[in-house]
Amino acid sequence: MLMVSEGNPSMVEGDRIQEVLREYLPNHRDIPEKLVEAMSYSLFAGGKRLRPSLVFAGAQAVGVDPDKVRPLAAAVEFVHTYSLIHDDLPALDNDDFRRGKPTCHRVFGEDIAIMAGDALLTEAFSIISRDQECTDLSAHRNLLDAMGQALGARGMVGGQVRDLMASQEFSQEDLEAVHSGKTGALIAFCMSAAAIAFAKPQAVITAIKEFGLEVGLAFQIIDDVIDETGTLEEIGKNPGSDRSGNKLTYTVLMSTTEATELAERTFVSASHQLASVALDPEPLMAVAHLMVHRRA
Repeated sequence: MLMVSEGNPSMVEGDRIQEVLREYLPNHRDIPEKLVEAMSYSLFAGGKRLRPSLVFAGAQAVGVDPDKVRPLAAAVEFVHTYSLIHDDLPALDNDDFRRGKPTCHRVFGEDIAIMAGDALLTEAFSIISRDQECTDLSAHRNLLDAMGQALGARGMVGGQVRDLMASQEFSQEDLEAVHSGKTGALIAFCMSAAAIAFAKPQAVITAIKEFGLEVGLAFQIIDDVIDETGTLEEIGKNPGSDRSGNKLTYTVLMSTTEATELAERTFVSASHQLASVALDPEPLMAVAHLMVHRRA
């Protein structure tokens, strides 16, 4: 049985998540060594492991044994790592540091970094197709479809493109649309994945997704604040990189104090989404609270 952290029943121990990731990282003789090195470098470069923690918390919330969603937890962290590798590339954010270490393309070159991201993304779908326990074939199909929707043109990739197109004339509503796709879609999927895989009522799945989208927005608002106020040592990348890259952020539209207050209001609004359905909200609320009230 997966262990959880003392005093916080929804956060799976970091070393257990590391164990899950190592279990699913491909290391076969027929895979180029440099590719595996680049995948491993970024996957184990640190980080809060929030997304796999959300998968385990979502399982606890709907009464599913967390051990049954180990493949899902690995898959979403593979996906998240792919997105970070690609976000850091010169064609996008052009960042030199991630999690306090040189970014993947700075170590392995742009070509290998792109391939490492591609490999992590496709491996995530393979993991779920191959290993994930589900109630039945229909639930398995729904799970894969939900992940594709969260990651593709309607989700993360679409949000990333909106971000690239953003200008200083964009409104707060435009910025919300960016981050609903770029950040919120994957967070909502992580929270609801166990409910989808184990065929919980649609009302429960919908409520968790709506909760996840709002938490994802609050998380991104705080991320913008931290980018303005943190240090390289605290946040693991160059502070102010978004502003220096002329990206539209919440701290461009408003002060850091106003942005922090908006994140708190969004979090409070999100908490109401779970009140009307049959689940245990505490595991999801605990991780969401950490996401929105972090300092780095």
